Amino acid sequence: MAQHFYLPDLFALSTPFHSSTNPHYKDAAAESRAWINSYNVFTDRKRAFFIQGCNELLVSHTYPHAGYDEFRTICDFVNLLFVVDEVSDDQNGVDARKTGEVYLNAMRDPQWDDGSALCKMTKEFRTRLLRTSGPCSFRRFLQHSEDYINCVAKEAEYRERGEVLDMDSFRDLRRENSAIRLCFGLFEFSLGIDLPDEVFENPIFSSLYWAAADMVCWANDVYSYNMEQAKGHTGNNIVTVLMKAKGFDLQAASDCIGIYYAELMQRYVADKAQLPSFGSSIDSDVKRYVTAMENWPIGNLVWSFETNRYFGPRHAEVKRTRLVVLKPREHDNE
Repeated sequence: MAQHFYLPDLFALSTPFHSSTNPHYKDAAAESRAWINSYNVFTDRKRAFFIQGCNELLVSHTYPHAGYDEFRTICDFVNLLFVVDEVSDDQNGVDARKTGEVYLNAMRDPQWDDGSALCKMTKEFRTRLLRTSGPCSFRRFLQHSEDYINCVAKEAEYRERGEVLDMDSFRDLRRENSAIRLCFGLFEFSLGIDLPDEVFENPIFSSLYWAAADMVCWANDVYSYNMEQAKGHTGNNIVTVLMKAKGFDLQAASDCIGIYYAELMQRYVADKAQLPSFGSSIDSDVKRYVTAMENWPIGNLVWSFETNRYFGPRHAEVKRTRLVVLKPREHDNE
């Protein structure tokens, strides 16, 4: 077994995108962190992991355009997702679905209440979201929420069985259980726009959209692989899927991710140049959405090396050398 591998140089492949940060980060992040901590939902270990992840910093890099209230609301959502994800990570398929359905029921029905902290948190987020969210984007957001929870439960079932999916099946699962569609679904809320369904159904826009989403998913998987293998959670990761499907070793899988990321970026740039007109009243909103979408792939890369979440206290060194030394397997799965 390999004891180390080198990351692909995804920054060098991301020059069409430019990183930025949100000016409201410091104050709104503190508010959101205080909000989630007030529910006391984490064990000590999970709380430490939550703190080192700096979710709000990710939001600052991926929604640099958002106003104060919108930024705070998106921070709340990403923190809420962290709760759902971390709880379900240690659950079997049945229990993961039950956890997810608390979130879903609270998002669908403001009157529903099971008395749980997760329910109350979700309802508070929903109230903030609906202050300015348009009907089309909110309807899509609910659908993406349902797809996300279904795939999180499936992921737990595959983990129980030790099953690693084939490439196509994994791609479809990862696009949903990564929650990237939910995060992209908040662009309209953050911009004060409400795009019609015809935009998302357009094949060129759809290709552009999935290129950006897949860049985030593939980068996240190669960056998080070391952390996940230490926990014994490697099945839901493109690195493992590539090694099984292609017979790659760890380094070859990492190299393949770099090659595919470059292809995704080329496709994105080509699709952006060919976007059709949806009418003068819609085109400016589509342009703003596309600009917002570009913040996610580059913002995710920058954030990954600004915190201890994936690479620990040596994250700056890993960014410089791209060398990842595999951590020993954890035995305590508290």
